Amino acid sequence: MHNEWENAHTDYTMPMRRQVPTSLAESESDWRHYLEHSTPNGRLIRHNAMIEALVSGKPMYLLHTTRDINAIRTSRELHVSTGCLVGALYCSPLASERQGLRPHNLGAYLIRTKPSTTPMVFEVTPDAPVQPKGVDYLHLGVIHLRTYLRYRSFLTPAEHDQVDRAVLAGLRGAASFLDLALRNAAGHVSSAPEFIDQLSRAVAHVPFLGYLYFEVLSEYLMLHSVTPETKTYAQVGELNNWLYKRLAFAAVDGMDRLFDLTRFDPGHYRLIQLVEGLEPNLGPGVAEYVRRRLSHLFATTALHPSQDVESVIFQGADLRTIQEAAPGLVGQVLFREVRYLPRYQQLYHCFEKAKALEAWDYWNSEGIPTPFNGVLPKGEIGINPVYPRSSVRAWVAEQDSSGYVHPVEEVAAALTPHLASWWAPPRQRGRQKTTAVPRPESALTEARSPVPA
Repeated sequence: MHNEWENAHTDYTMPMRRQVPTSLAESESDWRHYLEHSTPNGRLIRHNAMIEALVSGKPMYLLHTTRDINAIRTSRELHVSTGCLVGALYCSPLASERQGLRPHNLGAYLIRTKPSTTPMVFEVTPDAPVQPKGVDYLHLGVIHLRTYLRYRSFLTPAEHDQVDRAVLAGLRGAASFLDLALRNAAGHVSSAPEFIDQLSRAVAHVPFLGYLYFEVLSEYLMLHSVTPETKTYAQVGELNNWLYKRLAFAAVDGMDRLFDLTRFDPGHYRLIQLVEGLEPNLGPGVAEYVRRRLSHLFATTALHPSQDVESVIFQGADLRTIQEAAPGLVGQVLFREVRYLPRYQQLYHCFEKAKALEAWDYWNSEGIPTPFNGVLPKGEIGINPVYPRSSVRAWVAEQDSSGYVHPVEEVAAALTPHLASWWAPPRQRGRQKTTAVPRPESALTEARSPVPA
C-alpha cells in the first residue's frame, strides 16, 4: 500500500524514480530533462516559490475560500475535500510581504472569480522542513481499483453488473485510440491531427482521457507561455494558472459554472483555435506535443510497470485481461463510473474515506502536513487534517485595493478528518448505451500478478 502511494507522488527536487512499463520511446527522465531545460518556464518545476516555502521549514500562509463562513463559526470545524488532493483542505499559497499577504496567482483567480465566497488565511507551522512530494491524481488508478475491489460488496448485484457493463463498453468504444496511444508511446509516429481527433472521440467512452488531455495542455501552456503576464508571475516563482482556466472555459460551455473535465474533448481544428486564441505562437506546436506527451503519460498511468508497451492490445481484450495489463486505467474508469450510480451519494464516504485514510497515513509517515497537487507544482496545495506535528491557525480575511490579503478575525475552528459533502455532476456525455454490450465474460477480479494482454 505504501509503495502505491509513493508511486502516486512526485518529488520535483529529485530525479524521477517511478517504475514504468518497458519499451517506452522516451523515459521519465527524458521528459523531466526536456520540460526543465527546453521550455521557457521549465526552471519553475524545480525552483518555484511553493516548493521553496515547503523545504524552508518556516510557517506557511495559505489562502482558502469558503461559501459558508457562518457554518464554520458555528460548528468550529473545517471539513476537507476529495478530488486532486484526495483528502485535504484545498488552498493556494500566500507570500508574506511588507504590504500584506500576496496571493499566488491561483488564489487571485479564485478570489476574483468566486465573489460569493469568503477568503480565509491559514498559518501552518510545521515541525521540520516539509518533503516536497506532490500527489499526482493521474497515478491514483491502482488505488481506485484496489478500493473498489475491497468495498464492491456495498453495491447491489444490479449495480455491480451495471458498472461492469459500463466499464467494458467504454474501454471497447475507445480501444482503437488506446492502442494508437500505446504505439505512439513505443515510438511509432502517427499523424498528430488524426491523433487529436481520435482522442476527442475517445473521451466520451473513457472520460479519464479528458483529464489527461487537459493536464497535458495545461502543462504545455504553463511551461511554454512567454506573455508579459506569464513572465510577471515567473519573476515571483509561479506558473501561470490563468492560462488553463481560460482554456477550459473557452473549450466547454458552462465550464465556469461546473468544472467537469469529462466534457473536455476539443478536436484538432478546435484545439488550434483555442491555443492560438490564448497565445498565437503556441498554436503550431501544440498538436505534436499532445501526441507525444499524452501517449507517454497514458502508458505510464494506465499500465502495470511489469508490462511491455508494445505487447498490450486493448481491441478484442476482455475485462479481466485489461485489468491485469492496465490496472491504472481500469481504476480511473471505475472511479468515474461508480460515482454516477443513483446511490453513490450515500456510498461516497465509504469509498473516498478509505482512500483519504491511506493518504493521511502516508503523509504523516513522510512528514507532509501540506500536500500539493503534483501533476505540476502550480500552486494547488492543501492542509492535512490529521498531521500530529504541526500547528494550524485560521482567520477570516479581507482583500485590499492592491490585491493583498489581511487577516481580520481569528476563527476558533479545527481541521477534522471529515469529508465535505459531495455530489456527482449530471452526466452530459454521449456514451453508448451499455445495454447493447454483451455481459463481460470475466467480471472485475481481485488484483493478481499482471500478464501481457
